[in-house]
Amino acid sequence: MDTPPTARPGTTDTVPAATETRARRKVATAAALASAVEWYDYFVFGIAAALVLGDLYFPAGNGSAGVLAAFATFAVGFLARPLGGIIAGQLGDKRGRKPMLVLALTLMGLATTGIGLLPTYETIGIAAPVLLVTLRVVQGIAVGAQWGGAMLMATEYAPEGKRGVYGSLVQLGVPIGVVTANTVFLVAGAVTSDSEFAAWGWRLPFLIGLLVLVLAWYIHTRVEETPEFREAERKLAEQEASRSARSPLRTIVREHLGTVFLAGGSFAVNTATFYIIITGVLDYTTRELGMKREAVLAVSLCISLTQLVLIPASAALSDRIGRLRIYALGAAGLAVWAVPMFLLIDTRSLLWLAVATFVTSCFLSIMYGPQAALFAELFTAEMRYTGASLGYQIAAVFGGGLAPFVMVLLLEATGTSMAVAAYIIGLAVIALISIKVLAGRASSR
Repeated sequence: MDTPPTARPGTTDTVPAATETRARRKVATAAALASAVEWYDYFVFGIAAALVLGDLYFPAGNGSAGVLAAFATFAVGFLARPLGGIIAGQLGDKRGRKPMLVLALTLMGLATTGIGLLPTYETIGIAAPVLLVTLRVVQGIAVGAQWGGAMLMATEYAPEGKRGVYGSLVQLGVPIGVVTANTVFLVAGAVTSDSEFAAWGWRLPFLIGLLVLVLAWYIHTRVEETPEFREAERKLAEQEASRSARSPLRTIVREHLGTVFLAGGSFAVNTATFYIIITGVLDYTTRELGMKREAVLAVSLCISLTQLVLIPASAALSDRIGRLRIYALGAAGLAVWAVPMFLLIDTRSLLWLAVATFVTSCFLSIMYGPQAALFAELFTAEMRYTGASLGYQIAAVFGGGLAPFVMVLLLEATGTSMAVAAYIIGLAVIALISIKVLAGRASSR
């Protein structure tokens, strides 16, 4: 049987209203910051992979081979994300959202700093790429664990009718991470020469990632567990006392695996297109089209700023008219826009690049806004961390993680960016089918 349970994350009025409001604000702020710093740490690798990592850690006879190796390492982090989601989901559904979020932040901070300190292939030989891949795997496990914890900390504290808005605060971590990562790389490039940037300037954004440990300590000491989990914990204790408790992962696999895959299918086009425009297009425009690195980074930064407005706006709209309607609109928009986007990029004009990525960013934001609340509402509290994390991370593997790698392969094999547009359209069709099935199940409950 595979029917998604009705789940309505929210809080109960067991504390004074003023105290509850303060707690909500503190948790929402902490969850948003956790998402932002985690994604910053994750994105600096993607930018560095497009700019320098291929030459420094995977020396090869031509530029494409080195970039492919760097993007393959980028994808390895995504392959590790479901593992992080499974581990954190199991423990987070049993032991709490907060400790898993703290653990994820700590792992990310240590791994990102390790990459910033890692010697290159020229210095330590084959150990350099091996260690780089290992640290990237740790990053993947960390971000796989983080999203579910931050998302649930926000949505399970949200008042009735505002789950979309509260969940969107976590989703804002994505554009904030992109803006911050791009800004730091732009500054690092501006204060160093090309040779200095290749030698040590690229390391600075990674070393800044160590600040995530400060936030982990704050959440550990100052933020309370969610009311929804405390109630689920009480029920779990009763089940364990009567020996009727089941593993969240086992429940998901046996009864709700289809819902997990539908959630992943609905999101794959979003995460794939996102990583194509922030990493794949960065490599494509600078290496293939001969555009200036700083100019392309500046465009990416400005476009990401628009998401800071559009994501909460689409989330608020989803609280009024429904998550799946908004989600479907974004997926359909990406399908229609894929070909025009690359036609504009191929003009080599910075203006048309900005137009192409801006419109794409609008459709991405439409989907990002309601996503956290949508995924939370697909599962009950006892299995929500596991189910939502798996759905999200499956999309990350088959969408986002492989997207820059697939983009380079398609460009090498066909010589045209239209192949990449077709890839996006295919994922959009999968998303629309998944959304249709989820909507049908919701209406039949």
